[in-house]
Amino acid sequence: MTTISHKPSRQDDLRSRAVAQLKGPDAQAQAWMGVSAALGVLHDLASSPSTAPNALALLHELQVRQVEVDLQDEELRRSRVELETSLNRQVQLYDYASVGQFTVDSNAVLRELNRTGAALLGFERDVLRGRSLESFLTPDGVSALHAMLARVTEGTPTAFADLHLRGTHDGETGCMHASACLDPEGGGFLIGLMGVGGTKPTPVA
Repeated sequence: MTTISHKPSRQDDLRSRAVAQLKGPDAQAQAWMGVSAALGVLHDLASSPSTAPNALALLHELQVRQVEVDLQDEELRRSRVELETSLNRQVQLYDYASVGQFTVDSNAVLRELNRTGAALLGFERDVLRGRSLESFLTPDGVSALHAMLARVTEGTPTAFADLHLRGTHDGETGCMHASACLDPEGGGFLIGLMGVGGTKPTPVA
């Protein structure tokens, strides 16, 4: 009985070599040779009339893939620039808003605040983070703060109150209109403070 052997074609052999190079156990160690190996396979395909059309098709696919990667990279770079610009604008709007803005935890401890908020309390921001907002209020102001935050906790979207600040070095107390809502990131509140009757923030060095 005659056995008919099937001899792999040149194209099949080249494809097997390419797959072996890409998926072999030492593929990662030879990753730096990937481009050279791919060009070698492409050259072998192009050197034979029977596989030249496949080489051209492969070359075209590689070119299209490269253009796609370049376009994606350009889009990612543009998106990054737009996001950074938007973030910088939001930071500027937050920092220089005419209303003092505070982020506090459930115990009214200051986690974040803008420049105006720091000026209203009379200290620099780095000194204020970690301190309780209650420490700047009169007893009546503390009670009003608790009542306002309680209303927010119970479901009121935005609650309002008048908070009285403790006396400053000149003995005067300040009354502030306050608003509060839940912090979207959870676990605390966003509070806004604005002086009553044209009260101006104390300059902060």
